[in-house]
Amino acid sequence: MNDFLHAVRAGIGFLTTVPVGIDVDGLQKLGKRMYLFPPLGALIGLIVGSIGLVLQYLPLHLCSALLILALYCITGLNHMDGLMDCGDAILAHGTPEERVDIMHDTAIGVGGTVFCVVSLLILFSAITTINHNLLFAIITAEISAKQSMLTAAMFGKSIHKGMGSMFIDNVRHRDFLAGLIFSFVVCWLALGVGGMLAIVSALLSALLIVHIASRNFGGINGDILGSTNEIGRIVALIVIGVIVWMPL
Repeated sequence: MNDFLHAVRAGIGFLTTVPVGIDVDGLQKLGKRMYLFPPLGALIGLIVGSIGLVLQYLPLHLCSALLILALYCITGLNHMDGLMDCGDAILAHGTPEERVDIMHDTAIGVGGTVFCVVSLLILFSAITTINHNLLFAIITAEISAKQSMLTAAMFGKSIHKGMGSMFIDNVRHRDFLAGLIFSFVVCWLALGVGGMLAIVSALLSALLIVHIASRNFGGINGDILGSTNEIGRIVALIVIGVIVWMPL
C-alpha cells in the first residue's frame, strides 16, 4: 500500500469507527497529509446526512436525537472525550502544567460533564432548526468540523509529544490551503453563501479555541483538536439553521 492510501485508511480509522485498521505509521502519514481531513469530513457528512434524509420523516425532535446517535455511532466519541477533558482542565485552577495534567486524567469531572451535556443540547437544538437541505447542511457541518481541526493544527503550538503532535507538528501551509480551498468550494456548492458563512464561522471558532488554549495550557494537544471538531460542527450548524434560513 502506498503512503497516500495508507494515510487515507488511517484517516478513516481515526475519524470514524469503521474497523479499517490503524497504526502509528499510518497516523504519521496522515499527519503529513492533513488536507485529507475536509474530504473525509465530506464523506462522513454524506453518510450521516443520508441517514438524516430517512429520519426526517419522523417527528422533528426524534429525528434530531436519532441523527445525533447515528453521528456518534459513525464517528465515535474520541473527539467528544477531548472536549470533556478540556472542560475539566479549563475550569480548574492552577498553572498551565497542572491543567494539562488534569486534562490527561482519565476521570471525568463536573467541567467535562457540563461541556458534554451543553454541547449535545446545542447540537440537538441546532439540528432542529434545519427544516430543509438537511443532507447538504450535515455535509457542510462535517467539512467545517474537520477544517477546524486542520486550522487549529496549523496555527497552534504542540505542548507535548503524543498523537496530537503527529498532526500539529507536521501540518504545512500548503496542506492548510489545499483543505481550505476544498472546504470553500464544496460548502459553496452545497449551500451557497450559507455554506461560506458556516465554514468561516467554524474557522473563527477554531482560532478562538487555539487562543484560549494557548493562554490556559501554553499550546494545544489532541484533546484541543478534538474540541475544535465538536465546536466547529456546532457553530456551522447554528449558522446554517439560525442565521441563514431564519426569516429576517
